[in-house]
Amino acid sequence: METTPLPPLAWGMPDTVFDLLEGVWDLDRVIEGKATMAGTARFVRLDAGQLKYREEGRIQLPNGQAFDGHREYVFERSPKGFSVFFAEVPPRLFHDIAIVREGDELVGSAGHLCVADQYDSVYRFRADGSFVIEHLVKGPRKDYLSRTVFKRRGL
Repeated sequence: METTPLPPLAWGMPDTVFDLLEGVWDLDRVIEGKATMAGTARFVRLDAGQLKYREEGRIQLPNGQAFDGHREYVFERSPKGFSVFFAEVPPRLFHDIAIVREGDELVGSAGHLCVADQYDSVYRFRADGSFVIEHLVKGPRKDYLSRTVFKRRGL
């Protein structure tokens, strides 16, 4: 008897996205014209309303130089999605993401002013179970688009 593969992760409704983030994800990032990164992201439950996010990977620059990098955030459940905090003491808000349905995707966006540089971020939770985070950064010190695709490990 032939077995059929499990269906891809379904994100459900905007209020179910937070819980479905928990686990291990493969990540693939492109920072246009500046770098790429391949690695792993982990969402680990801290308590019922918080997930610790840690990404680790290999960063490749256009000149061939490569090095390891990591980043951490804390995601906190909110009524319409989640808030993302820098992993600092005390925590500092990066942005609040309110999730809405757009076709077969769930999408949330927010802005963040970091000194004089504006970060406009979009989170897209796709029908195939993957998700994408894009940060468009504009300002006197920064000008780039970062796009990271996350695919659940093992699917």
